[in-house]
Amino acid sequence: MTFHKGESGNPAGRPRGSLNRTTVLMQSLLEANAEAIARKAIDLATGGDLTAIRICFDRLVPARKHEPIALELPRLDTAADTVTAASTIVAAVAAGELAPSEAADIAKAVDIYVRALATQQFEERLAKLERGPAPASAPANADA
Repeated sequence: MTFHKGESGNPAGRPRGSLNRTTVLMQSLLEANAEAIARKAIDLATGGDLTAIRICFDRLVPARKHEPIALELPRLDTAADTVTAASTIVAAVAAGELAPSEAADIAKAVDIYVRALATQQFEERLAKLERGPAPASAPANADA
């Protein structure tokens, strides 16, 4: 018996995305007692329990995720425009407006955009070459 790509070995098996019975049971127990558990954690935290404090803090003030960065970049119409963009990014780091890691992320986005521009330009040139030169109009036959 051979299996085909994308085909389940047991099509009558457990549906995709279904939860394990134990998981469902634990979720229902937690939901039923969520308020009491949260109250206990808060009580422990206010009593000085460092683990409870960490848990509460993680929920109240979650780890900082990536936030949008306000930075005016020049238009990137050509690959040559990246020089101006790079100098803008470096100047923002030097002025303390951007962290070096944020600058690296922005520079990476600029690089990806420039690669996309280059790919588009390459495909346009290739399509133009494949179409070939425009057919020259046949010279009018003077003998006819």
